[in-house]
Amino acid sequence: MPVTFLGRLARPSQPLPLFLCRVSAGFPSPAEDHVDANLSLDDLCVQHPAATFFLRVRGDSMRDLGIFDGDIVVVDRSLNPRVGMVVVALVNGAFTCKQLGSHDGRPVLHAANPAYPDIHLGEGEELEVFGVVTNCIHRLPGV
Repeated sequence: MPVTFLGRLARPSQPLPLFLCRVSAGFPSPAEDHVDANLSLDDLCVQHPAATFFLRVRGDSMRDLGIFDGDIVVVDRSLNPRVGMVVVALVNGAFTCKQLGSHDGRPVLHAANPAYPDIHLGEGEELEVFGVVTNCIHRLPGV
């Protein structure tokens, strides 16, 4: 899955209202008009601003983990990648977004779509992890 570089987080975003009540995703509940606090998406999505980048995803190899074509992923370069994490990695000169795995002591990049094969590194090939994906932002259909 190719990714497009969008840039480093440059400044804090505008804090927006966060309502105290939770919205029901099951049976409807009465709405409350009580604003609890202001929330910046930076505070929600970014732990290490100096090491955080946004990347736009192209392709559907990660769809089963909720990462879709056109989504923006938040990538933290300061985190240590571990097996099971979604990472942006450089493989043979190209960036890709995959889930980090291991097989026989060697790293493997797993797609989250059965239509795509896993990426097994051959002898002498090295994997460079650009960063760990911490969040994914996507638009809902019809918006």
